[in-house]
Amino acid sequence: MTQSNSSSSSPLSPHVPQGETHQISRAAGLIGAATFCSRILGFVRDIILANLFGANAAADAFYIAYRIPNLLRELFAEGSMSSAFIPVFTEYHSTRSKHEAWELASAAFTTLLTLVTFVTLLGILAAPSLVWMLAPGLHHDAAQLATTTLLTQIMFPYLLFVSLAALAMGILNALRSFAIPALAPVFFNVCVIVFALAISPIFDQPILAVALGIVVGGLAQFLMQLPGLHKKGFLFSWNFHPTHPGVKRMGVLLIPTLLGLAVTQINLTISTILASYFEGGPTYLFYAMRLIQFPLGIFGVAMATAILPSLSTQAAKGAHDELRATVNFGLRMVFFIIVPSMVGLILLRTPIIHLFFEHGAFSAQDTIGTASALWGFSVGLWAFSSYRILAMAFYSLQDTRTPATVAVLSVGLNIGLSLWLMTPLGHTGLALAAGLAAIGHTLMLATILGNRLQGLLWTRLGASLARTGIALLPVIGLCTWMVSLPIWQETGQGPQKAAWLFLALCGSALGYFGIHQLLHSDELSHLKLMLQRKLPKQSSQ
Repeated sequence: MTQSNSSSSSPLSPHVPQGETHQISRAAGLIGAATFCSRILGFVRDIILANLFGANAAADAFYIAYRIPNLLRELFAEGSMSSAFIPVFTEYHSTRSKHEAWELASAAFTTLLTLVTFVTLLGILAAPSLVWMLAPGLHHDAAQLATTTLLTQIMFPYLLFVSLAALAMGILNALRSFAIPALAPVFFNVCVIVFALAISPIFDQPILAVALGIVVGGLAQFLMQLPGLHKKGFLFSWNFHPTHPGVKRMGVLLIPTLLGLAVTQINLTISTILASYFEGGPTYLFYAMRLIQFPLGIFGVAMATAILPSLSTQAAKGAHDELRATVNFGLRMVFFIIVPSMVGLILLRTPIIHLFFEHGAFSAQDTIGTASALWGFSVGLWAFSSYRILAMAFYSLQDTRTPATVAVLSVGLNIGLSLWLMTPLGHTGLALAAGLAAIGHTLMLATILGNRLQGLLWTRLGASLARTGIALLPVIGLCTWMVSLPIWQETGQGPQKAAWLFLALCGSALGYFGIHQLLHSDELSHLKLMLQRKLPKQSSQ
């Protein structure tokens, strides 16, 4: 399907072939649905951990130590490994023999296994120094510093399993198999929950059992993808060949890709380091970011994952009009979902945290601390989502240098803002700095990409944002009214509070989508079409 074939273009997305937009939407919907299941379990996991540990010293030690494997999980599992692997593997799979493609996959697996095993062992040995750098605020507390070091050493092997799981995901995604990799984190969350509830009581330090659950969950996340790989024809063989041309190309692509997509996690790591100066700070930032990642993972990352193969194909055939329209389509669909999610999280932040987390060891003061961090992060939610779409466009053009350069600038911006805002605002200033840095990062990428592609259909994007702004009016009105109800100043009454929150969410959604319906929004029309076409597809799988 070529760019000149205008008869196949969707009326909803000019210059983008209709089958392409439907394929992207179906893939994003499938990834989003699987991610939704994972996020729900992750949310349950976080509620359990909050109930067991609250925001005490043990929790702070765990979340500082968890910053390393969590950074790697979100970094590898949400795009970087696939962004480096998919273009190379797709080329081999499309232009060479099946044997050569699987030989490349085996070489990549074996090389990755060897290198990451070495890095893992080195990380365990270097854990005391890593923790010293990650938690300067704990230097005065030798016991907590020792606990954080031990937790880091226990969880470091997760690096090995998440790396292998990410490579398996890259192979399956390159073959347009999205469901199994997206469901893999479900097994991770199940393992952590089981260890937290069933294993931790037998430990003198219960938090150590949770750390073991992280490692076992990572192993499960890798193993559950092996049947899918076998079904696709992949048979692993030991082939340590780091000089394999395909492996070398992946390595060249991976390093700048990691930096380009890792910027959010690097900024969060910086925030965690600085948050160690505030009691409860690391825990507040962790739970706030977990809430941010709910809409971000379900739709933002899902859309970026689904759109990469299409962008790569369009870039390869030089169809820049299609590529420009596909980027515009991805941004409009992300804004369509993420912007109301951002507004909802800002307005309902305290009721949500109070209702779901304020139990057991998690106090009312912890709710206030987490809610303020959530406000800071939420400011940049739209940017956390959209910069991935923009980065994928650069990668499809085989330009990994520009996103990496912009990422370095974003990290510098975050450091400067963090040091400026942490004094007057504490841990909230750190969250706000990360959000503002994400906005700067997105605007820089959009400006550069727009100049390179002679625009990104800004008028169409602006019209979409204008419709979204109008549709937000009932969301803002209803959420503001619900938060002002006296019931939120009272203790107890959990079922009544849950009912009010549920009604506010449902009412906001009805009002938002209802106005989009009245405005005949393209995004809503495409969402309906996507769902109508997706249901019969799934029934045949």
